[in-house]
Order: sequence, then structure tokens, then C-alpha cells
Amino acid sequence: MAAFALVCSAAGIAQEVEFTEYDLDNGLHVILHQDNTAPVATVGVMYHVGAKDEEEGRSGFAHFFEHLLFEGTENIERGKWFDIVAANGGSNNANTTQDRTYYYETFPSNNLELGLWMESERMFHPVINEVGVETQNEVVKEEKRSRIDNAPYGKIIYSTGINKYVFDKHPYKNSVIGTMEDLDAAELDEFKAFFDKYYGPNNATLVVAGDIEIDETKEMIEKYFAEIPEGKEVERVSVKEEPITETITATEYDSNIQIPAKLFVYRTPSMKEKDAYILDMISSILTDGRSSRMYKKMVDEEKTALQVLAFPRSQEDYGTYVMGALALGETPLDTLAASMDEEIDKLQNELISEKEYQKLQNKFENRFVNSNSSIQGIASSLATYNVLYGDTDLINEEIEIYRDITREDIKRVANEYLNENQRLELDYLPESEKE
Repeated sequence: MAAFALVCSAAGIAQEVEFTEYDLDNGLHVILHQDNTAPVATVGVMYHVGAKDEEEGRSGFAHFFEHLLFEGTENIERGKWFDIVAANGGSNNANTTQDRTYYYETFPSNNLELGLWMESERMFHPVINEVGVETQNEVVKEEKRSRIDNAPYGKIIYSTGINKYVFDKHPYKNSVIGTMEDLDAAELDEFKAFFDKYYGPNNATLVVAGDIEIDETKEMIEKYFAEIPEGKEVERVSVKEEPITETITATEYDSNIQIPAKLFVYRTPSMKEKDAYILDMISSILTDGRSSRMYKKMVDEEKTALQVLAFPRSQEDYGTYVMGALALGETPLDTLAASMDEEIDKLQNELISEKEYQKLQNKFENRFVNSNSSIQGIASSLATYNVLYGDTDLINEEIEIYRDITREDIKRVANEYLNENQRLELDYLPESEKE
């Protein structure tokens, strides 16, 4: 009861995130959030372009641009981007998914104008040339080696050993980082064309959050962004997948591991659907913490698994739901599969207890409170809810979706999506076991 009261108290003091949003004439969507409690401000730009928007044979372009657009602009000398940010007390980064690319800087608030100018430079005056392409090509190759090729379980973490089996037609079948062959084969004009197609203001959302004054910030945004010409209308990916109706079996090998893993992977609905939120709750039931069902059973009691995992990868068009376990000792992978199926069967045939349900709700209430604890996090959330969900106010209202989920919903979704004939069964083995 004490823990419950603490969570309720925290949820009770969670501040609503107030924001102002509007469009410039060139189509740039702007979201402003004022919070003057600390003298910092984040400037973020999210472009509605990701790996799914790439042409066949040219994978990796969106992620490549995550790097390339730090090279320099007509007014920022090549290689000086990070130096300028650091010299002015700031930090910056970028990231890419299948659905979008996000760039951001966080500065002391007296350098807000610098952040806005730099992002307008990235959008309006990037220098895309052979030197930059060749330099970033090597950077991306090294990233692929370190994060996927030479990282234990890298093909699980980055889905390169998963999505190619779960998706047949949709470009989600390709990895975000792409192939080096595709990048090597691309001509400079193709990179320029990709920028012209996707990086216009009408395909972007600008978020400014933190220690700002709204009217003053609007004036600066008008100054730096209003003159950027509107790009062509972007045609969205609209590929439909046929349902998976028979079990897909596959084996992947990893030279960086010694402990094999068994995975079940299911294709799931769009991140905007209520069922995607329910699957998020199911993953918490199964593997969130030492008291979770799979951990207690497979790690503590049966001692068949060294570790267990279950998580949804929510995306704009489709998602995936991954659950699995790393074998302890000589435990056969079939034993792990049988244990996981038993847990799925329980979810499909029994309502979770009221006690477990309340614990689940408390977790998600607490997560909601913590999710907007930093200005940088708020900026990212505002951009994401606008670009991918089409509803910026979800930053305040999303918790209501979780609150409305019932025990019956959890049972229904387990029956609808977590079936043997709808999944990939993947044996993830050390390279040494390859015949």
C-alpha cells in the first residue's frame, strides 16, 4: 500500500506539458514548450523519413544522412559542427529509425538563437559532396562493424536477423543501417536527390523546448526558417503485408556469442493502435523485473534460462513483438520454447489477477511521470507524437490509453497475436555450431 501511495502521489504531481504549435507558410510544423525552471533549451528537428522510405537497392540512405548532415553547410565549415556546439556549452546528437530521423541540440538558453540558426543551415544550406560522402561512408561502415557485426546479439538488438523473416513486402524487412554494397554503389546525385525529396520544411517538425519566451522564439524561427522553400509533397509508403499464417523457422549465427538463444517474433499492428499499447503491457507482465512471470519461472525456478526478454518494437505501419531466452548451461532450445509457450497459454486462457493488474498500472503510471523529466526528453516526445502519431497532445493523454486497458483486453490481444502459426521461431546460435 505504501508503494501504491507513492506512485499515486507521483502521478498526482505530474505536470501537464503545455505547448504551442503552428505552421509556417512553407509547411514547417513548429511546436514550442516553455519551461523557465532551468537555463537550458533544446532545439530539435524531426524529419518524416526513415529506412522504410528508401528505394530498393539503396538501403541505408536515411541513416547515412543522419551522419552526412553534420558534415557542414555553406556557412558552417566542414568538420566544425561539433566544435561550434561544444564551444558554446551545448551538446547534440541525432538518431534514425525505420520511420523518422531526429536531430537536436541542447544549449544554455542564451544560445538558443545559435541552435535555431544551425538547424536552419542543415535544412537550407547543407554541403553534399564527394568528400563528405566518402568520409561518412567509412564512419557508417565502422558503426555497422561495432554495433552489429562485432557486437554480441547485434542481429537481435538491431533486428537485422529478424525483420527479413517477418516482413515479405514492406521495406521494414531491410535494416536501418542498410548494406555497405548499396551505399558504395550510390552516386552523388542520388544523395542530393534523396535530400531534395525528404528534407524540406513541409516534411519536418521543429521543436523548441525549455527556457524560452514564446513570442521572441517565434520571431527567431521566422527569421531563420521562413525563407526555406517548400519541398515537393512526400508520398508515404503504403505497402500492405499478408498475414503470417504458418510458423516461420530460421537459424541465425553469431560469431560473437557462446550462449544460444530461442526467440519468438510476431508481427503486430501500428504503434497508433490500442493493441500495440496492450502488447507493451504484456511484455511487462512477462519479463519486467525479477518478479515477472518468465523471469521467476525460467531463471529462478526451472533454472533453464540465463536471461529472458520480451519487448514490442512499435513502428508507424507495423510493429514486431519479440520474446525469448538465453539458454543456461546445456538447456535445449526446445525446452525454452516450451516454457515460453506455457506462459503465452496462461495469458490466452486466464485473466491476470487483480493484484498483478494493479501492479502493472502502477508501473505505467510511474513510467509516464518519469518520461517527461527532462527538457531534452520532452522535445523528443513532442516531435514523435506529432510526426508519427499525428497527435501532439498524446504527451499528456497517452497514459489514459494505458489506464483504459482491462484484464480482458490483455487476454484478447494474447489470443489475437501470440499464436504459433503467426510467428517466427528463431534459433540464434554461436558461429561455432554452424555445420
